[in-house]
Formats: sequence, structure tokens, C-alpha cells
Amino acid sequence: MPYEFLEEVAIADVAFRATGQSLEELLTSAADATMNAMVDDLGTIDRTTTKSIHVEDEAEDLLLVNFLQELIYYKDAERLLLRPDRLRVERHGRCLVLDAVVSGEPVNPKRHALKVDVKAVTFHRLRVEHTPRGWEAMVVLDV
Repeated sequence: MPYEFLEEVAIADVAFRATGQSLEELLTSAADATMNAMVDDLGTIDRTTTKSIHVEDEAEDLLLVNFLQELIYYKDAERLLLRPDRLRVERHGRCLVLDAVVSGEPVNPKRHALKVDVKAVTFHRLRVEHTPRGWEAMVVLDV
């Protein structure tokens, strides 16, 4: 599994560690972990609605926060549970540019076993780093 929930990190929030061989894989893993914090079984999310996400930042950790915040925005504003289909990160000078196509469906309590409502990504213990094994991130979600 490219992510794991960390019970000992945050008592009132949800923390996870995500990994990936590339930055794109890491971002995909973190997006799935964020959705999995809210929905017990990601397999229950049908991919009937598609959205495009574009975010930019100079730092990998802030790019991750901005991307996850977009997913949370769609959950709050349009009641959509979204997962990445395609994701690309490119460097333009000092700026990292993320373009993603995400898909999913509206929240349906009859189909989705809901766990918690994620409100935001926090900066508490936020970390993204490139290691000899690939990319790794630590994220704490405000619930």
C-alpha cells in the first residue's frame, strides 16, 4: 500500500505517510489516503464525474497541500469524492506545475461507508522529501 495511517501522530486529526517512486506517484498516493480518510472503501467511488486540477508552487510540500486542498474543496463545494486518473508535475523555472485529471462521484451515504469529514490539510509535521527509496510525505488532515 502506498500510504499508511499513523495513529500516534495526531489524536484529534488524521495523519498519514504516503510514498511513491516519483513525485506524481506520491501525490496520487496522498490523494487516495485523503479520500480513504473519508470513505472506508475507495472501490465504492465510481468514476462518473471528471474534473481538471491545476496548481503551482515553488516547493513540493506546498504543491501537495494545494492539490489536496483542491480535492477537499470539490468535496465541500460540489459534494464530490474524487481520485486521480492522470497527474503530471513539471518544473517551469523555480515553479512546480501540477496538472491532474481526477474523477469520482457525488457523496452517497447509501453507497459510501463514510468515516470522517476532512476539513483541511494542516502544516503540522508536514514533510515531503526525496529519499534513496523514492518520495515520502507526512500529512496531517484536520477533521
